[in-house]
Amino acid sequence: MEEEDEDMVREGLMASQREIFSISGPIHLTSIDWNNSYHRTSVASCLVQAVYTLERDRQQNRIGHKSQANHWWEFFNFTLAETLIDQSDGSIYGAVFEYKLFSYNYHIHPHSKTPPRHVIAFRGTIMKRHSRTSDLRLDLRCVRDSLHDSTRFVHAIEVIQTAVAKTGSEAVWLAGHSLGAAVALLAGKIMTRSGYPLESYLFNPPFSSIPIEKLVKSEKLKHGVRFAGSLVKAGVAMAVKGRHHHNKVQEDDSFMKLASWIPYLYVNPSDPICSEYIGYFKHRNKMFEIGAGKIERIATRNSLRSLMSGGGGESSCSDSSSEPLHLLPSAYMTINTSKSQDFKRAHGIHQWWDPMFHGEYVLYQFNH
Repeated sequence: MEEEDEDMVREGLMASQREIFSISGPIHLTSIDWNNSYHRTSVASCLVQAVYTLERDRQQNRIGHKSQANHWWEFFNFTLAETLIDQSDGSIYGAVFEYKLFSYNYHIHPHSKTPPRHVIAFRGTIMKRHSRTSDLRLDLRCVRDSLHDSTRFVHAIEVIQTAVAKTGSEAVWLAGHSLGAAVALLAGKIMTRSGYPLESYLFNPPFSSIPIEKLVKSEKLKHGVRFAGSLVKAGVAMAVKGRHHHNKVQEDDSFMKLASWIPYLYVNPSDPICSEYIGYFKHRNKMFEIGAGKIERIATRNSLRSLMSGGGGESSCSDSSSEPLHLLPSAYMTINTSKSQDFKRAHGIHQWWDPMFHGEYVLYQFNH
């Protein structure tokens, strides 16, 4: 009987266990304490899973009692306010969720974390024939730092801006996993630079550079490679941007505008897609410790690719929407220190609400 069930899952006739909330969701969280970071993380990651399941429901034509997505938001007292559709393939790539118990009186408790009124969540890549072509094309855009030009992102930022205009930035959260984390991260940067920083939960966000953290085992060698990289970047930046002083000032202001925004980053050391964030922030601290802060201040806000292609001149964008996603001044990073059996688990969304989760928590704030 079990083999028959597995065949039916493969053929799309029934949901997999990972899509069924009562089997795979954090059903122990019957009451949410918004001051508890694990609770907030669980809600945000489950709403991202809800978007994955919405799209799988659509692909497999699961309607009525066969649909699984609604359980992922109803359990936490959210409603589905809007479904975000990709124009190119009709797939569901995101959703706007509204918290049913939201009250504008929350601000009378200044030291309490308030729940969101809206959570705008974005899924990652689904490797099924209905969605993989568009998703993989967008994955490539992440690598090439051109996600901002995609119709999916343009639509996403419009939806976010509309929500913020209606309810204010303090009542809106962003959440995303993998490709969806890239969408949320880029949107978060743009909104912050416009004066509207949003609470953001970014699960396994892609780092568009070589994953030294995963490839190199020796800490000494890692530091050596990154130190050399910082020297090269700082040297090229000073040479290129010295000829374009006005653009340099604009870019520096643009980077510093982000410093007060502290998104929540969730990374797994065994996941090559996001693990380099660990080294990126750790290296920056190390550079300040050894007295090379001046070099790192320049290096951390530049990438060699953008320096060589944009040249720091007229083609570089003052709002930096085409800069590499990973150029971040500040972040509150959660590192999953539990052993992951394979890449699928290391990169998966389910790890972030696992009650057996073991994590390391580090706050990184940019040193002016």
